Amino acid sequence: MKWKILNQLRKHTGFFNLDVCEVEHDSYTGGPVKVTRELYYRDNAVAVLLYDPARDKVVMIEQFRIGAINDENGPWLLEIVAGMIKEGETVHEVAKRECKEEAGIDIHAFDDICTFYTSPGGSSEMIYLVCGIVDSSVAQGVHGVAHEGEDIKVVVIDYERVEELLSANEVASAIPLIALQWLKIHRERLRIESFVL
Repeated sequence: MKWKILNQLRKHTGFFNLDVCEVEHDSYTGGPVKVTRELYYRDNAVAVLLYDPARDKVVMIEQFRIGAINDENGPWLLEIVAGMIKEGETVHEVAKRECKEEAGIDIHAFDDICTFYTSPGGSSEMIYLVCGIVDSSVAQGVHGVAHEGEDIKVVVIDYERVEELLSANEVASAIPLIALQWLKIHRERLRIESFVL
């Protein structure tokens, strides 16, 4: 299957960059298809599920999200630490930096989870999802980078409560949902592996 961009025009530059793209691609039924699509360009990011296997606790964050301003429960969402990859950084370097900035916590070991597009119908963003093994006893407070307008509250949750949150549909953001579902599958393995904190 082949495809090509016929025309691409930048319409907005800001927190996101927006291009209008005219694309031609092969179809499954034969012959070409021509479409015009808007494409949000956003740098790839790392998201970090913070888990303490010794205490069986998950460290999450809560922050204001503009995309949820019309949500009946309000725009403060329970999420996991995440941040954009800067040029030259590795996934684990970003994870360590963001965990210090957003949660004030250090990662002692990593378990890579998966890589996925957040919304490939219109966005270029790819998420590198990792699990960071942490000491949840030191997780507390409000963090964030002031010049970026971050106001992020740390929330430490017993794993049993995580199960309740998932069952009650109280985690409304896709990235933490994927991470917590992964934890349901891998939790026992993480608890029996030897992590020196």
